[in-house]
Amino acid sequence: MLKKVLLSFVFLVYAAFTFAQQLQSPSEFLGYKLGTQFTPHARIVDYFKYVAGASKNVKLQQYGTTNEGRPLMVMFIASDENIGRLEEIRQHNLSLAGQGNSNTALKNAPVIVWLSYNVHGNEPSSSEASMQALFDLADPSNTRTKPWLANTVVVIDPCLNPDGRERYINFYCSVAGVTPDADPAAREHSEPWPGGRINHYYYDLNRDWAWQTQKETKARVALFNQWLPEIHVDFHEQGYNSPYYFAPAAEPFHRDITAWQKEFQVIIGRNNAKYFDQHGWLYYTKEEYDLLYPSYGDTYPIYNGSIGMTYEQGGIGAGLAIATRSGDTLTLADRIAHHLSNSLSTVETASANGAKALDEFKKYFDNSRNNPPGDYKTYVIKNDNQDKIDMLGAMLTRNGIKYTFGVRDKSTGYNYVTGKTEEFGIGEKDMVISAYQPKAVLLNVLLEPKTFVADSNTYDITAWALPYAYGLKAYGIKEGLKTDQGKPGTLQSSHANNEHAYAYVSPWRSWYDVKFLAELLRNNIKVRYSEKPFEAGGKKFAAGSLIIARAGNNENFDNTVRKVAADCNRELTPLSSGFADNGVDLGSHAIRFIRAPRILLVSGDGVSAEAMGEIWFYFEKEINYPVTIVRYKDLDRIKWNQFDIAIFPDGDYEDLPADKLQGWVHDGGKLIAMQNTISLLTDKKSFSIKAVKDDKSDTTKDRSDLVKTYADRDHEAIRSNIPGAIYKLDMDNTHPLGFGLDKYYFDLKLDDDLYKYLGDDGWNVGTVSKSGYVEGFVGQKAKEKIKNGLLFGVQNLGRGSVVYMVDDPLFRSFWENGKLLFGNAVFMVGQ
Repeated sequence: MLKKVLLSFVFLVYAAFTFAQQLQSPSEFLGYKLGTQFTPHARIVDYFKYVAGASKNVKLQQYGTTNEGRPLMVMFIASDENIGRLEEIRQHNLSLAGQGNSNTALKNAPVIVWLSYNVHGNEPSSSEASMQALFDLADPSNTRTKPWLANTVVVIDPCLNPDGRERYINFYCSVAGVTPDADPAAREHSEPWPGGRINHYYYDLNRDWAWQTQKETKARVALFNQWLPEIHVDFHEQGYNSPYYFAPAAEPFHRDITAWQKEFQVIIGRNNAKYFDQHGWLYYTKEEYDLLYPSYGDTYPIYNGSIGMTYEQGGIGAGLAIATRSGDTLTLADRIAHHLSNSLSTVETASANGAKALDEFKKYFDNSRNNPPGDYKTYVIKNDNQDKIDMLGAMLTRNGIKYTFGVRDKSTGYNYVTGKTEEFGIGEKDMVISAYQPKAVLLNVLLEPKTFVADSNTYDITAWALPYAYGLKAYGIKEGLKTDQGKPGTLQSSHANNEHAYAYVSPWRSWYDVKFLAELLRNNIKVRYSEKPFEAGGKKFAAGSLIIARAGNNENFDNTVRKVAADCNRELTPLSSGFADNGVDLGSHAIRFIRAPRILLVSGDGVSAEAMGEIWFYFEKEINYPVTIVRYKDLDRIKWNQFDIAIFPDGDYEDLPADKLQGWVHDGGKLIAMQNTISLLTDKKSFSIKAVKDDKSDTTKDRSDLVKTYADRDHEAIRSNIPGAIYKLDMDNTHPLGFGLDKYYFDLKLDDDLYKYLGDDGWNVGTVSKSGYVEGFVGQKAKEKIKNGLLFGVQNLGRGSVVYMVDDPLFRSFWENGKLLFGNAVFMVGQ
C-alpha cells in the first residue's frame, strides 16, 4: 500500500513539473491563432506578464509609460545560469565599453541581442511576431533555441510605440468586416488622419533616438545606454508591394562605421537569407536604407558600438490581408512568419559568433578612447548663452557623452560660424569636450561641422551638427586639450532684496524665456518688452528683454513674479525707477505691451501631421501655453474674432480661404504661415509673398541636359533635391521676429523653396545670400536656386500681420535655436 502511495506521489510531482514546463503559446493564451486578428497592446502586455510568471529564464522590466499611460517594457531571456546574474552581465558589458563600475572579467560572458518591434504604430505585424519570438526563446522544450541562450542574452521590446499602434488597431477593427477585404481600395486599407505611424504628439519615434525629445524615447534610450547591446535590430514594415528588406544596408555609410560592423551585417544577412530561401520568400538587401542620419533605430546603436540593423516587411496598410500587384495575397500571418524567421535567425547568428562579437565590441570602445575618429580631437563650445549651454549639456549627458568646463587659455581651431581656422580664447565657463572617451564615435557624428556623404541618394537629412542646431559658437581643435574638471553651471534666478520693485527685467535669449513669458501670462501678469536696447540698474538689456512692471498688476505682484521666475529658473533684475541710465525709459513708446494671445492651430486632412504635432508639442509640453486645435474642414464654423493668432502648419490645403484670412488679418489678426502653406498664398489678394522660380525663359539654348541615362534616374532626380542641409541666414535681430538671436541664424533647409524679398509693406528678417550654404547635401539645381531670397519675414496687413516661415524652425524638436524664433513669431511680432 505504501509503495502505491509513493508511486502516486512521484507521478503527481512529475505531472505537475511537466505541466509547469508546458508554456502556452501566444495562440493558446490569446484564444485565437496568431495572425488571424490584431492583438491589442494590453493583451500583448498580458502575454509578456504571463510568460514572466510561468518561465524561470526570463525577467520582465517596465522602463516607462507613453503619453497615454500605456506601459513600455522589455523582456530579458537568458539561460538558467545567466538570468540570475543579469546585473553582473550588464556591468561587465559596460566595462567592455570603458564604462560601468566593474573591471572584473566575467566567465562565459554572453553577447547581448536587443530586438525592438513596432516603433511605427501602423506597422503592427512585428509586435505580433514579438510574442511568438518570446515563446520560442523562453519555451524550455524548444531544442532549437535553447542552445543559443548558453551564450546570449536576448532583450525583446514588443512595442516601442503603443499609442500609435492602438490608434491604428482601433481604426482597423472599427471598419473591418467579418472577412478581410483584400482589395487595396477597401476602406480598411486607408487610415484616416493623422494615421497610426506616429506617437501621441505625432512624432516619428524612429527619428528621435539621438535627440530624445519624446517621453517614450527618453525612457527607452536611457535603458539602452545602461546595457549597450552588441546587436540591435529595429523591426519595421514598408509598402505592401515590397519584398522583405534586411541587412546589409545601403550606401551611404558614415565613415566612422567599422569594417566589422559592415562585415557582421553581411554574416547576419546571409543567415537570414538561408531561411528565406528555404521558404521561397522574396527579399532584398543593400538598397534604400542607408546608415548616415544618427537618430534611427539602426544608426544610433551603430554609433554606440552595436551592430545596428533595420528589417522591413512589406505591409503598411495591408490590414489582415491585401492583394499585391503581383497577384498574391499578403496576410498578417505571412508578415509575422517573416519577422519571426529573422528574429530567430539573428539570435542564432549572434550565438554562433558571440566571442568575436564581444571582442570587436571591446575593440570598438578601446579605439574610441585611445584613437578617436574624426578631424577634431577637442570641441570647444563658447558660453555666450548659459541656457543653450545647459540644454546642450543635458542632451550630451543623456547620450553618455562627457564634457568639462574650460581652461583660461588660447587655442587654434575651426570656427563653425566663419568656416575658417582661427585663434580664440577658452573661458572658464566654455564647454570643452574631449574626443578621448568611450562615446567618441557618437560625439564625432553629432558635432562634426561637415558630414562626409559618399552617396547623395540618402534616406534622410544629411546635416545636424549640434552647434548649429543650438545656435552656439563652437570650435573644432585637431589636438587633444588637457582641461580642468568642472561642473556644469546653471543659471540661478535672482532673489532681489527690493520687496517693492518698480519693475523687473528679464533677458530674452532662449525658448526657456518663452516658457517664462507664457507662465507669467497664464498667471495674469502684465508683461512688456523693449523694442530697443537700454541700460538700467547697472546692466545692459538687449531688444526683446521682458519688462514686468508693477503698473497694472495686482497686489500679489512681487510674490507671483518671483515664484514664476524661480520655477522657470530665470534671472530677474529689480529696478527701483522707470528712468533708464541709457536708452529708452520704461514708459517709452518703444516699450510694447504683450497681450496674452488666443491661438488657433489648424489640424486634420491636408495638414502634415508631424508638422502640426511639433507645434502642438511646443505649446503643450515645452512652454505650457493653451492652444485651440481646429480641423481645417471646420474653419467655416469658428468665430474668427475669438482668436488673435492662426497657425497653419505645413500642408496641402484644398481651397485655402485666402480672402477670409486676409480680412481677419486686416482687422488685427496674426497669421503664421509655414512651409507649403506660403505657396498657397502667392498671387492671392493682399498677400505680397512671391516665389523664386527656376528660370526657364530661354528656350533657344541647347537642352542636352534633358538627355538622361535610365540607369542613373535615381541620381538624376536628386539634382533638385535637399535631403536636409544647413544654411547660414542673415538675421535682422532688431525686428521682433529676430529678438534674442544673433545677426545670423543657422537654418535646416529641407527643400529648395525660396521667396522674393518683401516690398515696402514687409520686413525681410531671415534672408539667404549666395554664400549661405554651410553643409549637407544639396543638389546642383537646388544650390543654384537657393540664394538672394527670403526664408523668414513679416508682412504688415492693415492692423494685423502675416509671418512667413518658409522652413520649419521646430523640425523634430531638436533644432533648439528655432524654438526661440518660433516664440518670437507667436509672442513678439505684431504686439
